[in-house]
Amino acid sequence: MANVVIVGAQWGDEGKGKVVDIYTEYAQEVVRYQGGNNAGHTLVIGDEKTVLHLIPSGILHEGKRCIIGNGVVLDPKVFLEEIDGLRKKGYLKDDSQLMVDGAVNLIMPYHKKIDIAREQKAGAKKIGTTGRGIGPTYEDKVGRRGIRFADLLKPETFKRKLHEVLPEKNFYLEQFLGEQPLSEEAIIEEYLGYAERLRGYLGRASLTLDKAVKAGHNILFEGAQGSLLDIDHGTYPFVTSSSTIAGGACTGAGIGPHLIDEVIGISKAYVTRVGEGPFPTELEDEMGEQLRAAGNEFGATTGRPRRCGWLDIVALREAVRTNGLTGIALTKMDVLSELEAVKVCTAYRYKDELLEDFPQDLDVLKECTPVYEEVAGWQKDICSLENYAELPQQVQDYVDKIEAWAGCPVVLVSVGPRRDQTLFRRNPFTEEG
Repeated sequence: MANVVIVGAQWGDEGKGKVVDIYTEYAQEVVRYQGGNNAGHTLVIGDEKTVLHLIPSGILHEGKRCIIGNGVVLDPKVFLEEIDGLRKKGYLKDDSQLMVDGAVNLIMPYHKKIDIAREQKAGAKKIGTTGRGIGPTYEDKVGRRGIRFADLLKPETFKRKLHEVLPEKNFYLEQFLGEQPLSEEAIIEEYLGYAERLRGYLGRASLTLDKAVKAGHNILFEGAQGSLLDIDHGTYPFVTSSSTIAGGACTGAGIGPHLIDEVIGISKAYVTRVGEGPFPTELEDEMGEQLRAAGNEFGATTGRPRRCGWLDIVALREAVRTNGLTGIALTKMDVLSELEAVKVCTAYRYKDELLEDFPQDLDVLKECTPVYEEVAGWQKDICSLENYAELPQQVQDYVDKIEAWAGCPVVLVSVGPRRDQTLFRRNPFTEEG
């Protein structure tokens, strides 16, 4: 038995969907524990691409139970659209394969409207949110004003809670944000229209996972976004609104930390970021454009072009420490294949100081410049290689250096988007660290 948490080790978009999909083969339960449909996990099976925003990536495997834990915020319209899209492709034939915890907070129409209007009002000082209502929903959750998944299945409770909170939201929309108010009747009609389709998915993650552990099942916990977007440990305020690091799996699914056996951090062989905020190794030149084009770096959720830069070891060490990583899955190695040389940031220069630890102070981080080391490129197509030993020596040397600099072993190397373009070095479900 093994319980493994998958986290993003950068600013998100690291390829978690593919890695979760691969590891799902060895698990019986797959759990999404935080975030909402601001995340986009892209999976390529054969020539077919599937993008998931809420439902765990393990849903593409038959016989696996996929659980949306209490730490997630859920837009019921998006959730049902995702279910319909999966069914059209021949997945999710059995409804018992999918469960939503009753404590999941619902994204309401006012959350989305507030999110978009705030960003517009902020202008140049905007955070760069996806506009999906994620932040405002988490605000209401913490403020004890949230409407939960279980509430939607009890019409009178749903109506009462909406009636209590909507006047405040409409006042804020009208008087501060200059937006039109929302109709209570229209929201009731829309959301109660979702209720019957959603009823069969209601469950309780904590109890289900407790039974799974006692039965000796392998459990895979799937995080969204990345460690540097964590609400506490990320580049605040340019972060998401949930705990993206591995500890969030405990609070977002209702399990004890002693049950976590491994934490695998997903890192690209370079770095990308979507939205605003400091990015020390960002390449605003032809090289940045080359990485964006070669890596198809456009947001799976919004389509926004991602900012691209060289691999940042200072940031990666931060992820190793805050998550307690036991392994790194290195993705998109193939994107670097045409380069004569590859740069890696191993430290920051701040004024007259050399920094090896990621600054908590955003004003300091903004003024940091990267200190690079250069490694040899390989200039060979590696997409069709089937085992790690076949990789060019320059690739293996690059991996060895990343391990030494980050202080964490690389357990998987991805050389393309498909399932079969994955080279294992150690499997956390079958081999001890």
